Amino acid sequence: MKEALKIAVLGGGSFGTTICNLIAESGARPTLWLRSQDRADEINQQHKNSYYLADFKLNPHVKATTDIDQAVIDAHIVFVAVPSHSCRSVSQKISNVISAQTMVVSVTKGIESTGFKLMSQVLKDELPNNAIGVLSGPNLAVEIVQRQLTGTVIASEDLQLIESVQSVLQSNYFRVYASQDIFGVELGGALKNIYAIISGMAAAMELGDNTRAMLMTRSLAEMSRFAVSMGANPLTFLGLAGVGDLIVTCSSSLSRNYQVGHAIGNGQTLKQATEQLGQVAEGVNTLKLVVDKAKENDIYMPLASGLYDIIFSGISVSEMVEQLMMGEQSQDVEFLLHQK
Repeated sequence: MKEALKIAVLGGGSFGTTICNLIAESGARPTLWLRSQDRADEINQQHKNSYYLADFKLNPHVKATTDIDQAVIDAHIVFVAVPSHSCRSVSQKISNVISAQTMVVSVTKGIESTGFKLMSQVLKDELPNNAIGVLSGPNLAVEIVQRQLTGTVIASEDLQLIESVQSVLQSNYFRVYASQDIFGVELGGALKNIYAIISGMAAAMELGDNTRAMLMTRSLAEMSRFAVSMGANPLTFLGLAGVGDLIVTCSSSLSRNYQVGHAIGNGQTLKQATEQLGQVAEGVNTLKLVVDKAKENDIYMPLASGLYDIIFSGISVSEMVEQLMMGEQSQDVEFLLHQK
C-alpha cells in the first residue's frame, strides 16, 4: 500500500514542492523538508507554498518539516531537490541517519563545480550504500501542478528503484519512462539550461523562427557531443530527457533560464537578470563549468562558448553571431550508424 510508504523530498523550491504534491496525489504520504519554518507552517496550515507556486493549493497529505532527520529516517525513497551547490552538504547531513535500504533520487539539473561532478556522483560519494537514480525531462513545475499532461524519465542501474519511482509518481497526467543511461539523462537536464539562455536572448531580439530552429538543433548536437565524451549514450538525447527537455526549456517563458536570457537580450546585465528572477538559474553556473570542461577535453561547442563570451567577456551579440556563422564547418548529424 502506498499509504504505508514513507517518502521524503528534500528541498522546498518549485520542483521539490511539485514532486511532493505528485507523490501525495498518488496515494502516498510524503514529507517535504525545507529550511524555512514560515514556509513549512504555510504548507501545513494553508496547503500552499506561495513563494514558489503562487496560490496553488497543495494536496493536504503534503506535510512539511524543517527537521531533516525526521524526514529521512526509515524512508523508502528520498528525492533530492536542492540546488546543485547544496547537494553535497545536504547528502552529508543525512548520511548518518539514512537506511542502506533507502533509494535516493536526484531531481536537480546541475553540476557541482569542484571536480565537475554530476548530482548522481555527488550522491554516490556521500551515500555509497544506497541505490541512486536521477529524474529528468520536460517538467515545468507550474504546468505539472496544473495537471497538464507531462512525461519524465527515471534513470538508474537499479530496477527496483525505477519501478518504485514509477509507482509513486505515475498518474493519469504524469507518465514516468525508464532508462539505464544515468549520465545521459542527467547531462540532458543540466546542459539544456545553457541553451535555454541562448533561446531567451534570441526571443528578446525578435530573431526569426528559422534562427530559433537552427539554434535548438545545433544545441542538441552540442549537448550530445559533450555527453558522449562523458560516457553517455547519444540515443538518450532523442528522448524526453534530451530533445524533449531542450524544446520546452528553449520555448517557454516559464523556464527560469529562458527568462534570464530574455532579460540579457533586452539589455540587462547578468546580475540584473538573476536578481529580477529571484530564483536559481542553474544554466549560468553550468555554462562556466561546461565551457571550461570543453576546452580541457577539446570538445567543439561554439554556442556555449559564444554565450560565455557575451556574458562574461563583453563581446557584442552581433560580433558573436558573425563568428558563429563563419565558424568551422561540421556535419549536420553526428553519431550516424554507417551501413556497410
